[in-house]
Amino acid sequence: MKQDATRNAAYTVDCEDYVHVVEFNPFDSGDSGNLIAYGGNNYVVIGMCTFQEEEADVEGLQYKTLQTIHHGVRVDGIAWSPETRLDSLPPVIRFCTSAADMKIRLFTSDLKDKTEYKVLEGHTDFINGLVFDPKEGQGIASVSDDHTCRIWNLEGMQTSHFVLNSPGMSVCWHPEETFKLMVAEKNGTIRFYDLTAQQAILSLESEQMPLMSAHWCLKNTFKVGAVAGNDWLIWDITRSSYPQVKRPVHMDRACIFRWSTINEYLFATTGYPGKMASQFQIHHLGHPQPILIGSVAVGSGLSWHRTLPLCVVGGDHKLSFWVTEM
Repeated sequence: MKQDATRNAAYTVDCEDYVHVVEFNPFDSGDSGNLIAYGGNNYVVIGMCTFQEEEADVEGLQYKTLQTIHHGVRVDGIAWSPETRLDSLPPVIRFCTSAADMKIRLFTSDLKDKTEYKVLEGHTDFINGLVFDPKEGQGIASVSDDHTCRIWNLEGMQTSHFVLNSPGMSVCWHPEETFKLMVAEKNGTIRFYDLTAQQAILSLESEQMPLMSAHWCLKNTFKVGAVAGNDWLIWDITRSSYPQVKRPVHMDRACIFRWSTINEYLFATTGYPGKMASQFQIHHLGHPQPILIGSVAVGSGLSWHRTLPLCVVGGDHKLSFWVTEM
């Protein structure tokens, strides 16, 4: 008997605005709960989630907003800094945003009365991806429709600049070897750069366009996943520059690809918001079909919990959370 994979969200949180992007903090912040940030049309909200899957005395999901920061312009992307700590005195919340005005804003907050931000200017078109150096948190990498990948320091100065052949869609930093950066381009090429030598060292080809999103598997950095056209694609970079496996997944063009943070066989994809809803799917490499299918009214954003097989997707005035098995 085939189990129906279609499921409603396990938990939802109501939000005051449309959610364009949502990100769990991927780093240990020294607190048992998981920090989450989401962005709307003109603000960023920092919240704390604790799930019954991790705390026995919690029923369902315990959510608390820690801070709402006025942003003044639509938030398109959010990246957490590993310097974020809740167990320091005072606490440090640090993250950056990309926005509709083509600027990056670097925020630092103590969750009380002190919130500072710095503007990083230089991109001349929309910014599609941004990420902090995961070890020290002293660098930010960003990619844009302006056909560049740029590296910034926390003072807002550009320290590196790579010219791309097409719009940059995704950027990922290697978790250990922080001189390695992965950049995915809309034309289907994924390149790995050596930041010390300031040059590309390896490239992968999807042979499909448009490539909309790619992600480096942090549990196994020989694996890269992406969505291009209607398909998801996975590479083993030790074997070939062409995908090892690919499958059609979203009828209405695939939008985002994200590996699970805890399992190298688990990943999630979203489709473009359709007329009514956008589809969200969780896949396991050992299964031919998606192991979970969800639907979100005009969904956007996708992020995995740091320690649980749990995903969040933003949408119309709410966050939706799905839980799967390992």
